Amino acid sequence: MSLLHLLVLSPFLFAILVPFLYRYVRKVHTGWFVLILPLALFLYFLQFIKLTSSGEEVVRTFEWIPSLDINFTLHVDGLGLLFALLITGIGSLVTLYSIYYLSKDKEALHNFYVYLLLFMGAMLGVVLSDNLIVLYTFWETTSLSSFLLIGYWYKREKSQYGAQKSMLITVLGGLALLGGIILLYMMTGTFSIREIIANLDLLKGEALLLPALILVLFGAFTKSAQFPFHIWLPDAMEAPTPVSAYLHSATMVKAGIYLVARLSPVFSDHAAWFILISTFGIFTLFWGSFSAVKQTDLKGILAFSTVSQLGMIMSLLGVGSASLHYDYLENNIFIVAVTAAIFHLINHATFKGSLFMVAGIVDHETGTRDIRKLGGLMGIMPVTFTIALIGSFSMAGIPPFNGFLSKEMFLTGMINVLKMDIYHIETWGILLPVIAWVASVFTFVYSMILFFRTFTGKLQLEKLEKKPHEAPVGMLISPVILASLAVIFGFFPNILSSTLIIPAMKSILPTIAQSSREFDVEIKHWHGFTPELFMTIGIIVIGTILFLTVRKWSFIYERFPQKLALNHFYDQGLIGTERGSAWIMKSFMSGHIRDYLVYIFVFLSIISLSSLFVTNAFHLDVTNVAPIGVYEIILSLLAVGGAVITVLARTRMVAIIAAGVVGYTISLFFVIFRAPDLALTQLVVETISVALFLLCFFHLPEITKKQKRLRFRLLNLLVSIGVGFVVTMFGIASHSEKLFPSISKYFVEESYKEAGGKNIVNVILVDFRGFDTLFEITVLGIAAFGIFAIVKLRLTKRSEREHEGK
Repeated sequence: MSLLHLLVLSPFLFAILVPFLYRYVRKVHTGWFVLILPLALFLYFLQFIKLTSSGEEVVRTFEWIPSLDINFTLHVDGLGLLFALLITGIGSLVTLYSIYYLSKDKEALHNFYVYLLLFMGAMLGVVLSDNLIVLYTFWETTSLSSFLLIGYWYKREKSQYGAQKSMLITVLGGLALLGGIILLYMMTGTFSIREIIANLDLLKGEALLLPALILVLFGAFTKSAQFPFHIWLPDAMEAPTPVSAYLHSATMVKAGIYLVARLSPVFSDHAAWFILISTFGIFTLFWGSFSAVKQTDLKGILAFSTVSQLGMIMSLLGVGSASLHYDYLENNIFIVAVTAAIFHLINHATFKGSLFMVAGIVDHETGTRDIRKLGGLMGIMPVTFTIALIGSFSMAGIPPFNGFLSKEMFLTGMINVLKMDIYHIETWGILLPVIAWVASVFTFVYSMILFFRTFTGKLQLEKLEKKPHEAPVGMLISPVILASLAVIFGFFPNILSSTLIIPAMKSILPTIAQSSREFDVEIKHWHGFTPELFMTIGIIVIGTILFLTVRKWSFIYERFPQKLALNHFYDQGLIGTERGSAWIMKSFMSGHIRDYLVYIFVFLSIISLSSLFVTNAFHLDVTNVAPIGVYEIILSLLAVGGAVITVLARTRMVAIIAAGVVGYTISLFFVIFRAPDLALTQLVVETISVALFLLCFFHLPEITKKQKRLRFRLLNLLVSIGVGFVVTMFGIASHSEKLFPSISKYFVEESYKEAGGKNIVNVILVDFRGFDTLFEITVLGIAAFGIFAIVKLRLTKRSEREHEGK
């Protein structure tokens, strides 16, 4: 295992130490110890920038399950490195912020940092894994760890609801993703993303490509909160603010973005890839920005703004995938969409992360996040005010901040859609730039609401739970760094061009990168009097008017019926599922083991027989079968007779003796087949079983006359015959159809040579299957302890009752 593997797994390993640090080092905040790891990882991944900038990649493989083509292969290229730096860089700042946000005396910090480290390691595994099965394993780990983080304050009902909601939706998407991965493997014969991209010809004309595409997008859309799966993200705001700043600005919600970017070369030839990502993304952008305006909670506004920004990035990736359908030109008008997607991915992490931290500071210092109670904090919290100004104006797309640059590139990408001549876009393509402009207007409005309603206007001290004051310096460091980056990337955007943006573009557009053409990325504020400039002016003018008059037109939100809300459908779906489950349980869970066995046997019989005959697996071959002798016939009749008497016996003693006859008859079979060891084992086991049966039944009451009257049950007869028939058919089929040579010859040849034993059966049990025998003994030991505990508990309760009676 390489150093890279150890570092990717280091968050999981470090998570084991956190509870001990929390327990034995109480005087120091646990976060200080945790901070070391993401900071070290960030510094480690920085060294790869020079490598990826020169077009090189790093691949490290650790063989995990090579027989199933599942290897832990890590692949560091431009795209993976970009996300790794976001995960570790933002992770370091969030950890530092959490040290001052979460009290070491009031919070269960060991739980928080264990969950945070699990999430960090899972995200690193997602973005650096080349094997799709390994990626899926980490993908689901992000869902589990985010569930734990969102539900950190588990005593709050809203935290429980938000955690459950995120878990159900993202895990459902994860299962769909697994289905897409399996379909890809069926078409290509590999789980390696690099190998799939290198052999795209295998996918041409495949009927399974569209189902795989839909399943993969289902997984990506649920994770990245695309409409209509976005409903989990606002409820996830019940998590502590450091969690929101980490999961919902730079990491978890970007996992779906990463997946779409990574698999774009695989699916971009299909029209559905372009259409689905572009349309769902642009509508998510509109719906998120439109819904954010009506929110009154700071984190609620930021939640829906995250939804809208994710839709923006997703739509850019969809439009950018069309660049693979055109010849490379010196100034390719379609590649600008991919450039904008990557650039805005970085920008969003800076301004949204700082704004989440600002929301946390306001809540921490005033006791509320309700903008109806806030206002006038500018003079009291000047540093927080400055951070909020930079973040809000950058999110609104106002120069000279970095959000303005990527927003301009976004508008350019949407306008360039009108120049395409694929997928009948001339008929519906105009919707993309129009919706993009309208959504940008609402983005401007909610950004202004977030900023001005919080920091300007009248200070309402009587509505605040605490007397507000500026946050401590430690809590301000992280948002100040992020806000500073928003300014730096705004004035000097091209410092990212060759270091992060171009290497990531080469990963998303490998066919263009392999054409030995260079990507030309030059980001600047002034492009002349372009349509984008006039659209931006319109956004600012119309957005300002709408912001100033928001109280006069916000009534439109009240006109939407709650019964048509997606959250209503989700809640009703859960209620219906619970009622349906309760009905099934009530109908089938009778409390009788006999009924449950009937369900199990009927299902197994039908499925087994169907598969046997549908696949034409039944084959009867008696060429190598020994003739049946008189002894076998007599013993078979004796065993069948014992079984029948066991069922029909009217006393327990007769039933036990008859069952013993069946067991002893089987031992005689072993004697005839020259297996004395097995015969002896069977005799010993049968003797012990009969003795135990007698001991148990001695304490039971006599069988009543009503119990002796056996009723004929046709269903039980049919089930019994069916199970016997299935077992017999499988026995005949398995003997007749040899898929591979028997291993018995190997045991005969190697038992004495390898283990030094002449008794083959003993050698198999002790040496060749030693672990199997050990585990069987362990299971029996655990069962014995369990029985002993139950008996002792029962005796203790009986003695207590007797003592109380005296």
